[in-house]
Amino acid sequence: MRTINIANAAKRDAQVGFEAPPKRERVFQALLDGQRPANVRYVKATTTAAALQREFGGLEALGQAMIDGDPEIDLETVGKLIESPLRLYVTAEGEIAYRVRLQQVVYNPDGTERERRELSRTPANVSVEVPIGWSKRSISKADAIRRFVFSRSYQLTHTNGLTFDFLYQMAEELQRDQVMRLVGSGPNGSGPLVLTTGGEPYRGFLEGRTDGQRYALILHLSNQELKTIGGAQ
Repeated sequence: MRTINIANAAKRDAQVGFEAPPKRERVFQALLDGQRPANVRYVKATTTAAALQREFGGLEALGQAMIDGDPEIDLETVGKLIESPLRLYVTAEGEIAYRVRLQQVVYNPDGTERERRELSRTPANVSVEVPIGWSKRSISKADAIRRFVFSRSYQLTHTNGLTFDFLYQMAEELQRDQVMRLVGSGPNGSGPLVLTTGGEPYRGFLEGRTDGQRYALILHLSNQELKTIGGAQ
């Protein structure tokens, strides 16, 4: 189980687990015999259109070669199932690239490139010595779903009786106030959350629910805020 170090409003912290909430599918796709379809990976192609044009000397010559035969299809390889794929980077010529420099490209709203910079490997910060803390900001659930796009959600889980009480009290407080609490890294709980090294930074929103002696404490993650045209809230 993955762990997260989180503090409550009183700045008392504990190491607890977190995992994706279980999925309960009531409607699913099925084959004619009632079985669920299985996803498979297979070899789709072994070359590119650009590489073929360079090989045959242009688009017209490539078109004639495709009429005369099938140079774009490796009949011995295409269609084979892949069980353990490996990621490889290739050059513009379709050759394997052995030395790769990853870059991050930032685009403007109109799709044009704004800047290009080295891809940073931001370290994960959810299970470090300084716990994830509650910020001073909270937001109603109704406002949160209209202002932010939640791309991921994780359920915080207790590991023993003490952490059960710890998380239950947090969920109870959030349900009582009917708010979502913004949580984050750093001493003030206002920094971004990075779940894995090199991962995307997110804003964290903590939602709590209780039902008798049961609770659900859910960490919602967002990296997109909805705004009206012109930037007005």
